[in-house]
Amino acid sequence: MGRKYDSLAELKRKKNLLKSEIKELESLLTFKNTKESLSAFTNGLSDQYLQEKVDEDGEETTVLRKDVIAKQLTSEVKDMFISKNAAMGLASSALSGGALDNMIKLAVTALIANYAKKNLTSSSWKKKLIGAALIYLAPYALKFVRKKLENYQKTKSVSSMEQLI
Repeated sequence: MGRKYDSLAELKRKKNLLKSEIKELESLLTFKNTKESLSAFTNGLSDQYLQEKVDEDGEETTVLRKDVIAKQLTSEVKDMFISKNAAMGLASSALSGGALDNMIKLAVTALIANYAKKNLTSSSWKKKLIGAALIYLAPYALKFVRKKLENYQKTKSVSSMEQLI
């Protein structure tokens, strides 16, 4: 099971080498140098996000490099939005008319929300009442108007089809 050694001196040298390796590993695990310890744990993955700085007292501290994190995060988000699948999805929804419809809905919602917020922060009680009414009644009014427009569009398309026939 064990390796046979030729002499006692060789065995002592091997023992000393193992002790020194154990001390090195213990020094990494005790977090005396945080950056090196995290680098050993993560196999170097954390090196780009950590930086050692000397503070006012002369002690070394490990800090996060926020600029690298922010740059990587923005590039990932940008890649996600510019990816082929996203572009194809936008194109197909634009062709079906869904994109324009959704943009109009968002724009109307934003306008009403901004107007209601402006009225709610006003000092006049009348404007506050108008703002609250917009928040609670605007969704119902918009649904009503949308149904009426859809019905109008259906009747208009049916009458135009009748005229073609």
